[in-house]
Amino acid sequence: MIAEVDQLARDTDFSGVVWIDRAGQVELSNAYGFANRAYRVPNTVDTRFGIASGSKGFTALAVFSLVGDGALALDTTARSLLGKDLPLIADDVTVEHLLTHSSGIGDYLDEEADLEITDYLMGAAHELTTTEAFLPLLDGHPTKFRAGERFGYCNGGFVVLALLAERASGVGYHDLVRERVLRPAGMTRTDFLRSDELPADAAVGYLPLDGTDRSNVFHLPVLATGDGGIHTTAADMSTFWRAFFAGDIVGPVEEVVRPRRDVPDQSRRYGLGFWLHPTTDTVMLTGYDAGASFKSTHDPQTGTTWTVVSNTSPGAWPIARALTTG
Repeated sequence: MIAEVDQLARDTDFSGVVWIDRAGQVELSNAYGFANRAYRVPNTVDTRFGIASGSKGFTALAVFSLVGDGALALDTTARSLLGKDLPLIADDVTVEHLLTHSSGIGDYLDEEADLEITDYLMGAAHELTTTEAFLPLLDGHPTKFRAGERFGYCNGGFVVLALLAERASGVGYHDLVRERVLRPAGMTRTDFLRSDELPADAAVGYLPLDGTDRSNVFHLPVLATGDGGIHTTAADMSTFWRAFFAGDIVGPVEEVVRPRRDVPDQSRRYGLGFWLHPTTDTVMLTGYDAGASFKSTHDPQTGTTWTVVSNTSPGAWPIARALTTG
């Protein structure tokens, strides 16, 4: 397997980290390419990468922990906390609808639209440092279907979840995730990093623009919020999965990973913020954005985790596919 991964990494010019462990024993941990191409800083297995939508699962767990505390309920309506904000969100949209991508709300970042990963979609990206700052982006998008009618992947729904969690708890989204997910999980290398002041151990995200590879700093919010973008390491993802299934973050875990929606076009199912294998207990988090690609899969039956994370948009997928079919 190591030789096969190495060859595929060379063939695809992969930049990132591949990690496999079984029951806590590392079987493969390799780094490839550069974290910073301008200064020729290589990626290492300890490099921190943005994982785009991979952190939707962390948002879901922060929200679910508030449900456990009674600050929210799965049937809490968004309107009860939004007040007059975002008036196009239907009155019957609930926390559970948002967690399962079945809210039907219009999306500020609509993945069904004809968009390129290189498009500039964030407007004044440098101003997006708080969840409340997203309100103008979230507003003005008509409902796409009735709440609960079907699955429709919605980035904006998870920003709304972050907003609801803040208003229900009185704590900012970033601190909520730190206190309710990262710390109980023991994820010491995971945090919300500003894209315009990345520390030396974080990878710059790259995408092809004007015939060269450029940083993604103008393509993403300067600071991640509920729909994705936290920075983490492959090792921390293994730490996360073990803590999650041990019940160290929230309980009951079974409620989070219980299939709520079938997604046949993706050959998957969906729980509360987590992708699920169509027939087994395997759970997944994935992310794709400008200068970021990520997939981390955990099989709770064998305790096996594999994570592929890259600081380019297409980088993770060839190796992720090979690990899935291998």
